Amino acid sequence: MCKYRLLDAYFLVIRFKYTKSPEVELENYDVAVVRCKTYDVEAVKPALEEAVNAVNGLDFVKPGMKIIIKPNLVSFKKPDAAATTHPALLEALVEMLLARGADVTIGDSPGGPHSLPLLNRVYAVTGMDRVEKLGAKLNRNMNEKTVDFPEGKVLKNFTYTEYLDEADAIIDFCKLKSHGMLGMSAAVKNLFGTIPGLKKPEVHYKFQNDAEFADMLVDLNEYFKPRLAICDAVVGMEGNGPTAGTPRQIGAIIASKSTYYADVVGAELIGMNIDGLPTLQAAYERGFAPASSKNLRVYGDIRALTVDDFKAPPVRGLSFMRKGNVLHFISKAALEHKPTLKKRLCVGCGECARMCPAKAIKMKNKKPHINREKCIRCFCCQEFCPRAAMVAHRPLAAKVLNKLKL
Repeated sequence: MCKYRLLDAYFLVIRFKYTKSPEVELENYDVAVVRCKTYDVEAVKPALEEAVNAVNGLDFVKPGMKIIIKPNLVSFKKPDAAATTHPALLEALVEMLLARGADVTIGDSPGGPHSLPLLNRVYAVTGMDRVEKLGAKLNRNMNEKTVDFPEGKVLKNFTYTEYLDEADAIIDFCKLKSHGMLGMSAAVKNLFGTIPGLKKPEVHYKFQNDAEFADMLVDLNEYFKPRLAICDAVVGMEGNGPTAGTPRQIGAIIASKSTYYADVVGAELIGMNIDGLPTLQAAYERGFAPASSKNLRVYGDIRALTVDDFKAPPVRGLSFMRKGNVLHFISKAALEHKPTLKKRLCVGCGECARMCPAKAIKMKNKKPHINREKCIRCFCCQEFCPRAAMVAHRPLAAKVLNKLKL
């Protein structure tokens, strides 16, 4: 933990370097976590307003400003599946923005082909018609744009959904979920939805190492620089996330002007920390986030809302499995989690094979067979399996050692 203490000291220096005065700094919270048990409008509106106002989250909004809300609309999942940002929260945010005179657009690029028919289906199933009726627009601009980004650590050139260029400001509105590859999907991971449809597997293939993939996500956040991050943690997803897990009551809304700060609190709400989350490790090592919420001014009580038994897959959290350790290669094959097929659930649709960026899956007798030598463990097959037949399997030895916190 010595490294964490040194980096936390560096983080605090950077964070306070440009503070004009102690009085100004103390007026603002870095992140807010507010209790919200249901999606009923009577609960959602005041809770969202409390969270957003605690961090002065909409102070930047001016009349006529074009705001694009980037929710998590990963697939055509109904709101009660807990895979996507709930429309009730989006409705409340849209009303807040429209009251300030903003021009509001909601958009995302789900997994699969980057096509208008698929996008319209996702909008319909996820309940986005509700926000459209309020006066917000749904993006239907399917153009793509390629840009150079020399400032990126690993992402020097990439293609994204062009409609984002229309924004005066972007709001990241994520869902708190478990994730097969990264352990947790929240605000930082939500920006991966800026990459068009089937270009996502290409990016997975380019950044096969979990640390590089996490740095790529941080680069996306640094390129788009959302002005506000909000996390739907009223009902999250645990287990086989981010699309086929189990809804889990958490009962909270998180808000911050930093996607990284929002994720720090989101992780603690579900009993996780920097050790098991590559995205937070990457943000921490680059000076964008602290190791824990102890170095943030938090509005609300994280401990009162923490779900201690949340089922999320720890990602390479065993210290001796890290690269550079003498036991890394010995332990890798025996302890790493990997995508595994539940044959009784598989219908032989072949979606896993189509989505696999490494072409490691072949269909034989209407069942997928994984070439472990080619598999890069991106878990695209698990994420986009429509029947939850692919799961992130962890060997028993890894589960036992993780409980021992080695």
